[in-house]
Amino acid sequence: MLENIIGIVAGVLTGISMLPQLVKMIKEKEGKDISAGMLIVLLAGLAVWVAYGIMKKDWPIIITNAFSFLVNSIIITLKFVYERKR
Repeated sequence: MLENIIGIVAGVLTGISMLPQLVKMIKEKEGKDISAGMLIVLLAGLAVWVAYGIMKKDWPIIITNAFSFLVNSIIITLKFVYERKR
């Protein structure tokens, strides 16, 4: 039980860590300071974590990493949208 709580807390903190960056990008309509390479590697890692969670049937891993994948997918999409408008 305690390990599930720790896993959920760790996943939630990791998942929300990029929300301030997302909010900043939306407010400033700018993404030039974000590394596309870093985001691509991060998205690949998150996808593997989700796959691992599915194989282990571990919902905290699946949900928190899927949320992180979603947030970072939005960030990389906005990066390219904002760069195209420049």
